[in-house]
Amino acid sequence: MVVIFNLQKRSTNAPTRDYQEIINSGNLNVVTDYNSFGYFVSGDTIDGFQYEMIKRLENDWGIKVNIFLENRLDDNLYGLNKGVYDIVARNIPINSELKENFGFTQVIVRNKQVLVQRKPEYNDSIPPIRQHLDLAKKQITVSENSPAILRLQNLSDEIGDTIFVKQNPTYGEEQLVMMVASGDIDYTVCSEIVARNLAKEFPEIDIDTDISFTQLESWAVRKESPTLLDSLNNWLSKLVNSEEFNKKLKEFE
Repeated sequence: MVVIFNLQKRSTNAPTRDYQEIINSGNLNVVTDYNSFGYFVSGDTIDGFQYEMIKRLENDWGIKVNIFLENRLDDNLYGLNKGVYDIVARNIPINSELKENFGFTQVIVRNKQVLVQRKPEYNDSIPPIRQHLDLAKKQITVSENSPAILRLQNLSDEIGDTIFVKQNPTYGEEQLVMMVASGDIDYTVCSEIVARNLAKEFPEIDIDTDISFTQLESWAVRKESPTLLDSLNNWLSKLVNSEEFNKKLKEFE
């Protein structure tokens, strides 16, 4: 049975654990994000691509999984380092800095970041931005410490002009996309998978301008848990090539 915990109910002084300690304890602590791709509640139903994968892991390993919900990636990784979580089960764009500090599973999905803006018919007939050069002097709102910040900083260097990045400490990427749709902000950056999902619900948004190249995204564990990482990779190597996995992925794209 998957159990949902509130972060405040758990100590941040939990010891570092590898695969055998986790199996011996009978509990695996996993954090994921609350959105239409990770974990969400619809009526009386819990759904989400990450949630479905976590349930599959629980069943295959025969272990109780405790799910923690936390949208901020930096808080996820902080909790991982502190031993609060054993796995960060969300799509994390892998870069060299993160690889130095965490262990990453094999690639789970390929994704990219897209600019979210309003379509002309919902934006006073203003055409959407298609060229990166046209982002000069524009303000783009992203969630605080979002992985998109580094990409926008690099993009600013590439175009040789300033892109104003405003960090929102309250809302995650889905909420910011909704704010674009409602006209509260003009631009945000969102992962393509989440953006495609939201575009079905919010016809106002345009998501056709790429901000990044295709990124490889994986789950993360502590560097001190190499056996857990190896066990996850063995499990994933069979799962990600299965028809069931690819069918489920398409449902959430």
